Amino acid sequence: MHLYTQLRMKQKEFFYEGETKKLDFRLAQLEKLKAVLKENESLFFDALAKDLNKSKEEAFLTEMSMLYQEINHMKKHLADWMKPEKVKTVATHVGSQGVIQHEPYGVALIIAPWNYPVQLAFSPLIGAIAAGNCAVIKPSELTPNVSRAITNVVNAAFPQEYIHVVEGAVEESQALLAESFDYIFFTGSVGVGKIVMEAAAKHLTPLTLELGGKSPVIVDKDAKLNLAAKRIVFGKYLNAGQTCVAPDYLLVDEEVKEEFLTELKKEIKRFKEDKVKKGKYVRIVSDRHFKRLVKFLDEGDVIIGGEYEEGSLKLEPTVLENVSMTSALMEEEIFGPILPVFVYKNLTEVFSIVRERPNPLALYLFTENKEVEQKVLESLSFGGGCVNDTVMHLATPYLPFGGVGESGMGAYHGYESFNAFSHRKSILKQTTKFDLAVRYKQNKLTTNILKKLVK
Repeated sequence: MHLYTQLRMKQKEFFYEGETKKLDFRLAQLEKLKAVLKENESLFFDALAKDLNKSKEEAFLTEMSMLYQEINHMKKHLADWMKPEKVKTVATHVGSQGVIQHEPYGVALIIAPWNYPVQLAFSPLIGAIAAGNCAVIKPSELTPNVSRAITNVVNAAFPQEYIHVVEGAVEESQALLAESFDYIFFTGSVGVGKIVMEAAAKHLTPLTLELGGKSPVIVDKDAKLNLAAKRIVFGKYLNAGQTCVAPDYLLVDEEVKEEFLTELKKEIKRFKEDKVKKGKYVRIVSDRHFKRLVKFLDEGDVIIGGEYEEGSLKLEPTVLENVSMTSALMEEEIFGPILPVFVYKNLTEVFSIVRERPNPLALYLFTENKEVEQKVLESLSFGGGCVNDTVMHLATPYLPFGGVGESGMGAYHGYESFNAFSHRKSILKQTTKFDLAVRYKQNKLTTNILKKLVK
């Protein structure tokens, strides 16, 4: 029997004992996870610095604080979410009561990425715990120090039959995906997401796919340009652009293009002084990803930035013009600190450009015009996004986070995390005080009665 088969079966046996389904147990484990994360903050900070050169300040903002917030939100609402949900029944079911119960799937497999390796390993786990599941976590091998830290911390704090971390690369991922887990939660690229979905299909395993895509940012002529530039720079160059919801390309109204680019240059200069010059700028995760990004620099005219250091895998915040819509830069997600800029004359052009590509994970619009806002939000399909901001929509547990089409399947955060790892089981409780004969005698009389009931 394969090692991972033994692990899965061991967790399934523990799940069947029923302990994970109890409210007190779930709350205690969430509190324990929070305590473990707090106790090991410095360990995670050190690992993030080694793997990505991420500063403590950025690590706390983008990794740890979001986890604490998510746990607090779960603990506050979990008791209410777990209550059976009473629903109405129809006239033909008089005397009965409909109930929906949130039932944990069982043993969940969580495959985490490398760009926010702490947050994106633990955030789904919070949902799995809250919903009453056991879990196996597979962190990314591209951030080995973080992977090792997660493994050491989790495997020491939780019993193997409840939560366990498995390290490794592609071979380990393939072996885990060959197992018949009860649920799979994957965060990563579209290409790998398709492989995960294919593997899940062999066992008809339900899953959540958090993927990516080319997320546009639109700057309308009525936008507050200085604020737009500030917030776009924050969202784009955070984590050196290695963010699934980072603005991938910029569409700016031709009337304000030059003025906006002036503001953009000012904000990038401030960003560099704060991050790059102080040694707090995140590096590209690997040599392969770095070389891929450097090639993109030849696909347009560099108007801001463009400098890079191969030895440290750092590419400074860069803006490109005169990029072809058919270039590789516009065919795949950039996932780095390069922002191509395009102009438009009207919203019809914007809609055409966005619709030519798969539905993006995020979309950002900067405008003070409510009519423009309504038209854009109603005309384009995307996972989620912001009006007059970037990336911040994923930092609230009150909004579901997920993609649509090629950018993902399913959502999580807050209630949606609890819901993602739960099966909504439908129960009809029928009365025994009386029994309607209409369903047993299928004749003209009963048919007429039924017609009146459903009229």
